[in-house]
Amino acid sequence: MKNILVIGGGFAGVWSALGAVRTARENGIDPDEIQVTLVSSGDDLVIRPRLYEAAPEGMRVSLDRVLGPVGVRRVAATVTSIDTYARSVVAVGRDAREIVLPYDRLVLAAGSQVVRPELRGAEHLFDIDTMGAAARLENHLRRAAEQQPFEGQFTVVVVGAGFTGLEIATELTERLREMAPADRHGEVRVVLVERADVVGPELGEGPRPHITGVLAELGVELRLGATLEEAGERSVTLSGGEVVPAAATVWTAGMRASDLTALVPGERDRIGRLVVDDHLRVQGVPGVYAAGDTAAARAEDEHLVTQSCQHAVPLGKFAGRNVAADLLGLDLVPFAPDPYVTCLDLGPGGAVLTSGWDRAVQLTGQEAKKLKQQINADWIYPPVDDAEHILRAADHRTTWPTEEATA
Repeated sequence: MKNILVIGGGFAGVWSALGAVRTARENGIDPDEIQVTLVSSGDDLVIRPRLYEAAPEGMRVSLDRVLGPVGVRRVAATVTSIDTYARSVVAVGRDAREIVLPYDRLVLAAGSQVVRPELRGAEHLFDIDTMGAAARLENHLRRAAEQQPFEGQFTVVVVGAGFTGLEIATELTERLREMAPADRHGEVRVVLVERADVVGPELGEGPRPHITGVLAELGVELRLGATLEEAGERSVTLSGGEVVPAAATVWTAGMRASDLTALVPGERDRIGRLVVDDHLRVQGVPGVYAAGDTAAARAEDEHLVTQSCQHAVPLGKFAGRNVAADLLGLDLVPFAPDPYVTCLDLGPGGAVLTSGWDRAVQLTGQEAKKLKQQINADWIYPPVDDAEHILRAADHRTTWPTEEATA
């Protein structure tokens, strides 16, 4: 039996495993001939793009309902070493025992994590990088709202005005008002701190006028060209000396690929992603592929993919297709995702949809919000329980599990 091993239970890992099974089945391969195994420390696919929303504990799908129906073996363990010469992976299970997982082909899809800062009081910072972290923030804000009045009780400071920072900042304007008594709505403040002199520096000029207009309408206070100097339990100090009383400070500034990429002897980019070729093979490391936030892949005129669900899904499907094709001696297909778009949620201010790498605005306001809600509540969820629907959705030629694929 040949073994395909996938490391990571996020979007890229799940779709890599499903894509590999689909390719094997399409080519008449008996399940006893190729075993697809996914190793992940968690039991759920966390719907990470939704963790800025309220009630983050529900943003998950059981991995067994997605992987089990198509015969993917799931190992609940934490990977500790990767030997690309011996083609084996060592992981530690929940019983603290080591598990050795041999592979013929490997897909590293271990995701990314927020880069935590080294500053005084960093232990007081919150983030929404994981479901646990997002739930911790939600619970903290609710507990703070129930306490005796204190200065900054309904204030949150958000550090980083990128995609994640903008979504959580605008979302919080409404969430904090729901928590605050009616006679204290005037005390609700969201302060958005950005090192650059503009909001959304990586989002470009296209949507910026609309974004800044919505921030002004929602009353989000901007501190541009500023950094966080010190965090406290109920206040933060910004560069320049301003002290902002706040119930919580949310850090969203910067992402980095999983540390597991350092265990693969390949070239990495500035955020730790492994450099891959057009077929998502890690250059110079036979038998190893990378997908999702661990892959520095090229798309559309040599643009590097973003660390986002939008690219993680197709990266997973293409990696799964190619890793199985590689074992079967079939031609590999070059990575070719759908044209790049962004849909940024702006809370009660609607949303903004852009297209292309220059991010030309296509939709704004509630029309864009409706699309964003459809993406969040439907498109990014994999089908469950039904093997036929799951494998239909794993086609690398379709980015999202479309209505036709999942109905």
